[in-house]
Amino acid sequence: MMTEVTDLRRRTMRAVKSRDTKPEMIVRRLVHRAGHRYRLHRADLPGKPDLTFSKKKKIIFVHGCFWHGHNCKRGARQPRQNAEYWIQKISHNKERDIKEQETLQAMGWKVLVIWECQLKLKNREAVDQQIMTFLRAE
Repeated sequence: MMTEVTDLRRRTMRAVKSRDTKPEMIVRRLVHRAGHRYRLHRADLPGKPDLTFSKKKKIIFVHGCFWHGHNCKRGARQPRQNAEYWIQKISHNKERDIKEQETLQAMGWKVLVIWECQLKLKNREAVDQQIMTFLRAE
């Protein structure tokens, strides 16, 4: 029984994507439709930013609320299984995110973080405006 649960969890975790996620695709379509061009997941920059606008020196990260420990309902969920591991992992993710963003800013990049929960249809216009304002600003 235990191996069935473990195998199921292993398959589930392998299916979790780190790129081309639904929230990331929403942001990419919006930005592209507005005429902005970008590079994806630049490995030469800290955090492998989701979208990089090199000429503007701007970066957009699209974070999943649970994985990056957002303070929304989804991000505040407490895992029932292996809770100590997940709390530590998410805490580490948050610390890493802060450090990477500080490093990028020190390198002269402007950084915008879009959270998965912001991309719900009822919030979409506000997020669209936030992204466009960010990309237009000097």
